[in-house]
Amino acid sequence: MKKYLFPGFWLLYMLFFAIPFPIMIYYAVNSEFDIAELKDKNPWLALSLVALSIILWLIVIIRFFQKWILHVFLERRNLEDIKRNGLIREAKIVSAVKISGSKARHNTYELELLFKNLADTEIIHKTEITDIKPHERRFETGKRLNLILNREPKKLPVFVLANSTAEINGISLILRVFGWLFVAALVTGYYFYSYQDESHGMGWRFMSFGHPLLVCALVLIFYRYLLKFILSKLTGRNEDSVLIKFKGIKTWAKLISVNQTGTYINEQPMMRFELEYTDNKHQVHRNNLKKIVGLLELDMTKKEQIEIFYLAENPNQIAFADDLNNMK
Repeated sequence: MKKYLFPGFWLLYMLFFAIPFPIMIYYAVNSEFDIAELKDKNPWLALSLVALSIILWLIVIIRFFQKWILHVFLERRNLEDIKRNGLIREAKIVSAVKISGSKARHNTYELELLFKNLADTEIIHKTEITDIKPHERRFETGKRLNLILNREPKKLPVFVLANSTAEINGISLILRVFGWLFVAALVTGYYFYSYQDESHGMGWRFMSFGHPLLVCALVLIFYRYLLKFILSKLTGRNEDSVLIKFKGIKTWAKLISVNQTGTYINEQPMMRFELEYTDNKHQVHRNNLKKIVGLLELDMTKKEQIEIFYLAENPNQIAFADDLNNMK
């Protein structure tokens, strides 16, 4: 339960500063405003701001539609495509930790799976799985599962269980549709309300850079990219790292040198590792990687060799094996 409360709190906190806060600030500042000032405002600038706000809200609403509704159908289609065209792999459960609460309807486990990727290189991957058939005791340490790998790992999911099925929850979908329609109606209604309450017969001249119709949409779009950035940093997941992990080849790289970059994150230094390695075509490459090195990882700076992954089609695209193994 705590797992969902913490992110839920921060989402509500961010939502407050995206919508109610700009509205309260705007109407507090403009509670007493001179109607005569509207005559002196540039109508073309106001109309430009209205058009910009409409474009921004269309981006937000379309994104919500994709995330809440269209994603459901795309996810089912992707699952069916993976099962039809994917690559079957047998995975060994290295560890299984129950992460769901005692009152949860189904048990959820964080699994560490050992299996071969698309390039026949063994990898360790962490994933969360909900067990809807606990009597079969499928998710225990040492047991094996059949996976189907996505041949295009940049597209999620990167793999599915061989016996999984794609089903759409009708009630959940209906609620999502009504939720999206409610948001679209609120935005449309606010345009009508703002015009009726603030135009005073002067058209859209009241529109300004600080109006909630513009600010709220901008903040919501900013939040999208901010959350994407934060999640990529917390999980270590990005398109390049996923691609290297599921299509890459593992090899040992000779550590040539280690230097500080001068950058510190949480008082931990970022180091530049210069590496030399040979690819599967016997070509020697020299490349460098940057990494935040914690106190418990300082010994890696003294190693003679470090395990890395590289892409066969682009051997200069590399990543540390340990970083990929810890990625979810």
